[in-house]
Amino acid sequence: MLRAGNPLDRRTMWIWELPQSNGGDVNSIIAGARHYGVGTLLIKSSDGTSFWSSQFTPQLISALHAAGIKVCGWQYVYGNHPITEAYMGAQAVRDGADCLVIDAEAEYQGRYVQAQSYMTRLRTLIGAAYPLALAGFPYVDYHPAFPYSVFLGPGGAQYNVPQMYWRDIGTTTDAVFAHTYAFNEPYARPIYPLGQLYGNPPAHQVVRFRQLSRAYGAPNISWWDWQEASGSDWSALSRPVGALAGYAAAKTMSSIAKGAVGDLVVWIQEHLVAAGQPVTVDGGFGQATQTAVMNFQTASGLVADGVVGPATWAGLLRYTPQTMIWGKTATAHRARMALARGGARTVSVRTLALPTSARRRERRNEIAGAGGAGGRPGR
Repeated sequence: MLRAGNPLDRRTMWIWELPQSNGGDVNSIIAGARHYGVGTLLIKSSDGTSFWSSQFTPQLISALHAAGIKVCGWQYVYGNHPITEAYMGAQAVRDGADCLVIDAEAEYQGRYVQAQSYMTRLRTLIGAAYPLALAGFPYVDYHPAFPYSVFLGPGGAQYNVPQMYWRDIGTTTDAVFAHTYAFNEPYARPIYPLGQLYGNPPAHQVVRFRQLSRAYGAPNISWWDWQEASGSDWSALSRPVGALAGYAAAKTMSSIAKGAVGDLVVWIQEHLVAAGQPVTVDGGFGQATQTAVMNFQTASGLVADGVVGPATWAGLLRYTPQTMIWGKTATAHRARMALARGGARTVSVRTLALPTSARRRERRNEIAGAGGAGGRPGR
């Protein structure tokens, strides 16, 4: 059992299909991990309501632990049966996983109620302190209906692992870092970039991704995935690389202003309410939200321009966001009981239907070419 310390702080490789990774030979996988300095493996443990018991087993975990390798389960979730998905995640924890990674993507867009049900039950089953990570869309602004504020909010995942597959997105390593950080930093969770090895990326791009992760202050990175990594990929992800001399990371949080719609607006509104500004949490940055922002700025000694830029973000993020209980049938009593079971500290709740932004369509699924869901290529 190797749970001491954060397993994501080691060199980390994802495994999707164990039989396709060194033929599923555990001794060969251990040898490869040692050769390339991989200290943690993220192995798929479930897909929706199906536990992958043929590959994620206590015996496998014990063998890898005996070799000094940490093991995390990762589950692809859909939101059709969120409570069962929570039990599937808890099963990986019971089997000995050192952490659990939640791969939630297109299927969870607009599903605030389901995301909350899943997270609340999962925390009830595994405890408030167990290490959880969200691996989702890197471009938050492309997905206005995705409930990042639930998965990464109070009682949610402690770590953010955006899938920064630059070649799949059709951009550069530098651009994927700038865009991802601008829209993920506001959620105030440590960002562990997930890099691309499928699709034969040039070795110099893999090296650049590693260097950029250092420049952006990422605690560590992980790679998708073992079965698709070439010899060149393995060499590029493991050989020593230097820092980028004189490079200035573009870590400025994106400015959000009137007219914006999406989960980042939900996040802003939850913080405004926590700061004592009366505003409806609906995911739409209208006149009322702009007025609330300006009032907050004035009270905080900031320029009252009504735009949530870096300085205003810093002020808002000092507050614990207002806890929302999404769904028309929830009651304050049920909400408080659910929060207590999930280990949340706050019992201040508001019961609302879905934010209007939950009905907005995504701009684009930027990582559509990756594998992982349902054991099929593409998501």
